[in-house]
Amino acid sequence: MINRQTFNSYITCPKPNPQAQFRLFCFPYAGGSSLIFRTWYASLPQNVEVCPIELPGRGKQMKIPAFTQMETLVKAIAPILLPYLDKPFAFFGHSMGALISAALAWHLAEEYDKQPLHLFVSASRAPQIPLSKPPIHTLPEHEFKQKLRRLNGTPASVLENDELMQLLIPILRADFTLSETYIYTQQPQETPLECPITAFGGLEDQEVSIQELEAWRSLTKNSFQLEIFPGDHFFIHSSPSLLLANLTAYFQAFNLS
Repeated sequence: MINRQTFNSYITCPKPNPQAQFRLFCFPYAGGSSLIFRTWYASLPQNVEVCPIELPGRGKQMKIPAFTQMETLVKAIAPILLPYLDKPFAFFGHSMGALISAALAWHLAEEYDKQPLHLFVSASRAPQIPLSKPPIHTLPEHEFKQKLRRLNGTPASVLENDELMQLLIPILRADFTLSETYIYTQQPQETPLECPITAFGGLEDQEVSIQELEAWRSLTKNSFQLEIFPGDHFFIHSSPSLLLANLTAYFQAFNLS
């Protein structure tokens, strides 16, 4: 049993639930923090404990430099996460977070013989698919900001606040470096997972195609589902009720099995 006081700077829990049957670990998109998921517990079944991951460079991890290499990040998170895997768990990751959650699932399977009950990947190409657009992490600042504006994930009020952007740009560059340089190597730890994978996508997403989402199918030996919602790359904010209702249905099915 996990002591509620042991939740650390990586693993947050907006509403601790010692009686929960399942844990859902949530991984944010580039530049995002655990706050993205702060209200999710209210929309998911009461037997699910929502545990957002706070990556270095933000929140309580603000003073720790953000990681720029996937392997280094995964090796840092895995041993910290291990004590929290004492009950069935699932991963949800949006965009960069999807790649992190998948890489972490492979690492846990290889190093600790543990796998999530389900892997939910959202608004992300499968990692074996090469980038379809030029990387942006090395762009000059003006072009980098323009790209962020087109992605529609950073509020205009933030983009226009020079002081805030001076704080955010290093984190965003680090995050895009991590996701854009991650290479699926098909090493033993990256063989197909045993758990089911569900991929979520936005109907108007200009960054990730249906084909790139569909490619997650080959990364599991189990079942695969593709769910498409109204919205662009950040449908996680524009269609939250649909997304959370879908996740609820999966957890209710787990409960019946």
